[in-house]
This record gives sequence, structure tokens and C-alpha cells, in this order.
Amino acid sequence: MVDFVGHSGQLFAWLGVLVVLVAGGAYAIGKIRAKTVQQEPNASELLSKFRELHSQGVLSDAEFRTIKTTLTVRLRKELGELNNNGERGSAPHAKQ
Repeated sequence: MVDFVGHSGQLFAWLGVLVVLVAGGAYAIGKIRAKTVQQEPNASELLSKFRELHSQGVLSDAEFRTIKTTLTVRLRKELGELNNNGERGSAPHAKQ
């Protein structure tokens, strides 16, 4: 019976170490993901860059239209999120 008590204490100690390691790993992954999201340019910046490439002739009219359509949806989503959070942008206009 004494051996069982000694082994269970050791088991709980290792279990505690495992929990701390998993929690630390989850925290580190969360920080890395947050930095990745912050480094991604917003839709407005991307649209400006693609507009410049189009004006230089690197992108065809059809390619630019496709990119513009995709980024417009993303830009509206970003602006909607900013307005809903009250951070930037103007409030949605009331219907008259």
C-alpha cells in the first residue's frame, strides 16, 4: 500500500508538469498566431498595391477586376468590424 501512495504522488507530479507544458504551449501558439494576423496588410493597402500593379500593366483588366471584387468584400468586412467596435470609421448612415 505504501508503494501505491508513493507512485500516485509521482504520477500527480508528472501530470502537473504535463499540464503546465500544455498550457505554456497553448499560450505560445496564441501569441505567434496573433503576431501573424497583425503583420497581414489590410484590404485597403492590398487594393492600393494591386491598383498600382494594374496601372503598370502587370495585371490585366480581368485580373484586377477579380482581385478588386475579392478585396472589396474583405474591405467592407474590415470596415464593418471597425465600426461595430467603435474604433475607426464613421457610423453607418441611418435610413431616411
